[in-house]
Amino acid sequence: MQTKEFKAESKRLLDMMINSIYTHKEIFLRELISNASDAIDKLYFKSLTDTSMGLGKDDFSIELAIDKDARTLTVSDNGIGMNEEELENNLGTIANSGSLKFKSENDLGDDVDIIGQFGVGFYSAFMVAKEVTVISKPYGSDKAWKWQSNGADGYTIEECEKDSFGTDIILKIKDNTDDEKYDEFLEQYRIQQLVKKYSDYIRFPIRMDVEHTHYSEDSEEPTKTVEHDTLNSMTPIWKKNKNELTEDDYNNFYTEKFMDYTPPIAHIHSRNEGLATYNALLYIPAKAPFDYYSKDYEKGLQLYSSGVMIMEKCADLLPDHFSFVRGLVDSEDLSLNISRELLQHDRQLKIIAKNVEKSIKNELLKLLKNDREKYEKFYEAFGLQFKYGIYSSYAQSRDVLEDLLMFPSSFEGKNVTLAEYVSRMKEDQQDIYYACGESIERIEKLPQLERVKDKGYEILYCTNDIDEFAIKMLIQYKEKKFKSISDADLDLETEEEKEETKKAAEENKDMFDFMAKALDGKVKAVRLSTKLKTHPVCLSADGPITIEMEKVLSSMPQNEGQDVSAAKTLELNASHPIFEKLKALYDTDKDKLTDYTKLLYSQARLIEGLSVEDPVEFANLICGLM
Repeated sequence: MQTKEFKAESKRLLDMMINSIYTHKEIFLRELISNASDAIDKLYFKSLTDTSMGLGKDDFSIELAIDKDARTLTVSDNGIGMNEEELENNLGTIANSGSLKFKSENDLGDDVDIIGQFGVGFYSAFMVAKEVTVISKPYGSDKAWKWQSNGADGYTIEECEKDSFGTDIILKIKDNTDDEKYDEFLEQYRIQQLVKKYSDYIRFPIRMDVEHTHYSEDSEEPTKTVEHDTLNSMTPIWKKNKNELTEDDYNNFYTEKFMDYTPPIAHIHSRNEGLATYNALLYIPAKAPFDYYSKDYEKGLQLYSSGVMIMEKCADLLPDHFSFVRGLVDSEDLSLNISRELLQHDRQLKIIAKNVEKSIKNELLKLLKNDREKYEKFYEAFGLQFKYGIYSSYAQSRDVLEDLLMFPSSFEGKNVTLAEYVSRMKEDQQDIYYACGESIERIEKLPQLERVKDKGYEILYCTNDIDEFAIKMLIQYKEKKFKSISDADLDLETEEEKEETKKAAEENKDMFDFMAKALDGKVKAVRLSTKLKTHPVCLSADGPITIEMEKVLSSMPQNEGQDVSAAKTLELNASHPIFEKLKALYDTDKDKLTDYTKLLYSQARLIEGLSVEDPVEFANLICGLM
C-alpha cells in the first residue's frame, strides 16, 4: 500500500472545494453520476472505433447500492476504468480532469458527450462521506486498483481484486450532527428523488434495487418485493423530434415537471445552432402562481448542461417581463465554472437569453393573432407584468412589449391592442386618448369624457395602478402620442371655439384670479374648460404627475409624509348656468363666491376620486347653501 499526499495542493484547498464551491450537499450524487457517465462514454467511444470489442450502448449502465448497516452508498459503472497512474493523476491531483484530457486527445463526434471537464466534482463526495473508496479496473486489464482517502491530507493506493472492468465509488456516509442529517443519503426514496432531479437525462440507465410494497384484495398484509429498477428516463423530451410528440406528451411533461395541475396555454420547443447551440422547451402557463405578484416569487428557467441539471432556476435566462414562463434550456457549450453550479456571464448566455425572449414574444403574438380568447385569458393572468416591464425598464423593452399590451376600450366595451386602436383612429385624430380610474364604470362617469366621445374618438380605460406610469414611459405608439382626458389641453376645439374661449378667459381673468386666491394654493389656477359639455367643473393636471398618479403614489407606505401632489387646475364650464351665477357673485358678494369656489373645488375632487380635504368645512358650506 502506498500512502501519498495530495499533489501540489493543501488541505485548505480541499476544504474550500468541499465547503465553499458547492451550495447544496445533495449535488454530490449528480457529480458522481456524471463522472460515471463520462467513463462509460469513453469506453463507448472506443467501441465505436473498435468493433472487435463487441460492446453496444445497451451493455452499459450505472448502478447504485445502499447499505444502511455499513452506512455506505456505492456508485458503480462499467466504463473505461482507471489504472494506478490514472487514479493518482485524476484523483490525487485536485482539479485535474481526465475527461478534459480525453476530450482534447480525441476527435469526439456528436455521439460522445463528455460532461465532467473540471476534475473537481469527485471531491464533492467528501461533503457527505467521511471516507471515500474508489475501486477501478481498466477495460482490457488484469489488474484492479483501490484508491482511498478520508479527505484530509492524503490518500492510499493499492492493488486489489475486481471481477469486471469499470469503477466503484464507495462512500462511507458521515454520522448525523445537530445541524446535518446525513441519514437522508441512505434512504431509497431520497436517492431516487436526487437522480430524478439532477440526472434524469443521463443517457445510460441508472439502476438500483428498490423495495416495492404490493397490496392484494386476498390478503390483509401487504407483500414486499425488491426489484432492480431503472431510475432515469434517459431520453429528454426536448431532444426528441417534434413530430414524435403529441400535445399530451408536452402537457404531461409540464404538469409533472413543474407541479402545475392546469395544462399550459402554449409551449415552445426549439433547437438553436450557431453562436449558441441549445435546446429549449418553454411553457406559457394558463394561470399565475399564488405568489406570482409577491417578492417571494422566484423567476428562472431550469438549466441543463448535456442533460444534467445545473440550476433549478436560472434567472439570467428570463427577463422580468416574461418571468411567468416555465421551462428549461439545455446547452452543451455554456461556459460553466468548476462547480458547474454557477454560470460565467459570457456572450453565449446573453445570446441564449435574447433568443429565448424573442421566441416568447413571437409565440405570444401568434397566440394573439390566432386564438384571441386564449390570449385574453393569458393576459388577464399576466398582462400586468408587461406594464411593469415597460415602466421598470424606462421603456427600453417597448419593442418587445408594446404590441402585446391590451386595454379595455370605449370601442364596443372590449379589450383592444394599441395596434387595433391606431388602425381605427379618425383622419383628424392626432393622439391616443386614455382615461384613468378605479373601474370602467367610474371612468365612464367622468365629465371630461363627454367632449372626447362627441368627437367620436376611442378612449382606452386604465384601471390598474401601473397603467398610467407605463403609458407615460411609452410617450407614443406608432408616432401617435398618448393623451389623458385629464390633461390641461386636449385640443378638441375648433379655431372659432378657441377664439371664443380666449375672449371669455380675458374678460373673466380677475374673477379667476380671485377664485384661485380663495383656494389658498390648492390649485395652480382657475380657468375656462375646453373639455366640459354638461358638467359645471372638473380638475386637470399640469406637469409630470397626474391626478391618478398622485392617488397611487400617495397610497404607497414609502411616500408617507411626502408631497406627491399633482399640479391641479380648476376648470369651469362657461356654458353651465353656474358660471353666470359665479360672475354675478363676483360683482355683488365675494364672500359667497369664496364659499362657492370651495364647494366647486371639493366637488371636482370627489369626481376625480380624491378625498375632500376638509370634510367639516365642506359639510358647513353645504348646510349654509341649503
